[in-house]
Amino acid sequence: MQSNTHLLKFLYQAGLNYSFLESPRNRLTEKELSLKEPLSEKRSMTTQKPSISTPAKPLETQKHVEHPAYACQTLDDLRKALDVFEGCALKQSAQNTVFCDGNPQSDVMLIGEAPGAEEDKQGKPFVGMSGQLLDKMMAAIGLNRENVYIANIIPWRPPGNRPPSTQEIAACLPFIEQHIYLKKPKFLLLLGSVATKAILNNHTGIMKLRGQWQTYKPPMAHPNDPVIQALPTFHPAFLLRSPGQKVYAWEDLKTLKAAMDK
Repeated sequence: MQSNTHLLKFLYQAGLNYSFLESPRNRLTEKELSLKEPLSEKRSMTTQKPSISTPAKPLETQKHVEHPAYACQTLDDLRKALDVFEGCALKQSAQNTVFCDGNPQSDVMLIGEAPGAEEDKQGKPFVGMSGQLLDKMMAAIGLNRENVYIANIIPWRPPGNRPPSTQEIAACLPFIEQHIYLKKPKFLLLLGSVATKAILNNHTGIMKLRGQWQTYKPPMAHPNDPVIQALPTFHPAFLLRSPGQKVYAWEDLKTLKAAMDK
């Protein structure tokens, strides 16, 4: 057996890659032949252009065409597309699809991370303890659920309220992107790190980004569509765990209120 192993190693080093070839390949000879190829032939191979009659679509365009969310023309269409979507396993363990709450005509859209246990039970975003705090935060600047619109990055509850994975966010992101495009708010209030990173594609920490206006355009927006002003702030669930940060969230809310009053 050992002699056979040595023989195979020798044959491999000699250029024999396939046992069914009649003779070993001489790679040195192949290299010499390649060096002797006319330069004009090499250039013709490298400069050959694809036919202009069948241009390839950009990857971004292909993605937008292929995902069912981008074909939706109304919020009702988007909700129906979520009902039949099977691209995220979270749907299998959730009780309800948590789509939205509030006033679709509002200029302000709030986007959170994902439903919790109470949200999953009722099918509405921000109805648990963090939702109660959010209502108080909105009331402090004269807003309520009748004049704001609320949604989440993920419409299904992750088991145990764990953070959604990168794959889960990627699977659901087209839906919230199209949600924003169809809703057409003037202002986005991004609640927490997950919503901020997903929407803005920005991995700067929420501690640095909060309170600073950003601009956002959904993927399907027309070039002439106005940009949407997006303001990152802390998630109410984080504020429940870290009440000392509420003072900064209050500053962010005043920033939003000032922009709305202009």
